[in-house]
Amino acid sequence: MRILHLLASPFWSGPAENVALLAQAQRALGHEVTVAVDRKRRDIAAEEPAVPRFQALGLLDEGGLALSVKSPPWELWSDLRALRQRKVDVLHAHFTHDHLLARWGTPKGAVRIRSIHAPRSLRASLPEAAGYTVPASHLRARLEGRHRPVQVLPALVDPMFEPTKDRQTLRRDLGLGDTYLVGMISTFQESRRHALGVEAFATLTRHRPEARLVLVGDGALLDATRTLVTERRLTGQVTFAGYQQGPAFANWLQALDEVWILGLGNDWSARAAAQARACGVRVVAVNEGALPDLADAKVEAPTVDAVVAAALSGARATTEHPTNTLIATSVLDLYQQAAEARR
Repeated sequence: MRILHLLASPFWSGPAENVALLAQAQRALGHEVTVAVDRKRRDIAAEEPAVPRFQALGLLDEGGLALSVKSPPWELWSDLRALRQRKVDVLHAHFTHDHLLARWGTPKGAVRIRSIHAPRSLRASLPEAAGYTVPASHLRARLEGRHRPVQVLPALVDPMFEPTKDRQTLRRDLGLGDTYLVGMISTFQESRRHALGVEAFATLTRHRPEARLVLVGDGALLDATRTLVTERRLTGQVTFAGYQQGPAFANWLQALDEVWILGLGNDWSARAAAQARACGVRVVAVNEGALPDLADAKVEAPTVDAVVAAALSGARATTEHPTNTLIATSVLDLYQQAAEARR
């Protein structure tokens, strides 16, 4: 099967890693798979670019698509013409720009699939597709009226996320003490609720005075979070690890005892929670996106008391997350269902 994923983003963030892992798993199952990304936007200093990543994985599509929301009308027309001439069996669109382009540019005979990665994309103006994926099971009902197959696309996890064989040495190498480590591993933005995390950690230390908070990431609210840590007199118990990627990020995650995920960004598959679970790290999470299916302890409301109660509960989930191969196989089944439904 020839599969082309459309991902109109220049960033290696949000759904990009999930798309890459899905494409790799589909390729491992014997299919021809490439991923087209935004090749126009290059001024992306604040985030890691997607092109080098997909290129290194051998997945980057070289079919001449600009695939950018910044494209002028003549460039969009060029993309439409190039797309119509492609010889593919499945056109899998991931963002709104991709879906609009695919709506008018799907090659003859190809099946058009749309992945929804966040609820804001579920609106009445959503273009028609032969099949859909959503990041969490509770969102399936929003598409039932379209009478097309709908499937949950869970977070896929890179094999490097696994329990460390020597946590004590790893912690020493990272400059961390051998104590109870709580972490938050996301961009510093409003939706991730770092301020709530700091306040909750301040309360947690009354019960676990030896605990330490590790904040991995960067972003607009980093300085504000540093200020809050200082105001709460937690400087000696909080580590700002900065932006981490690849094996370095996996190491920071492996060093933790527990991770708090108190909000999601533009990818509701809750990949960070799946990565943490794969590393043997306990997950405390709010009720957003796919987090309830991945959390060891659920935060019933985004309040300090609820976060602390979940953290102290000691609860552990028993469900296992599906493998990348199983997820890819399920998505391939969706393609088949969508193709058969058109006949």
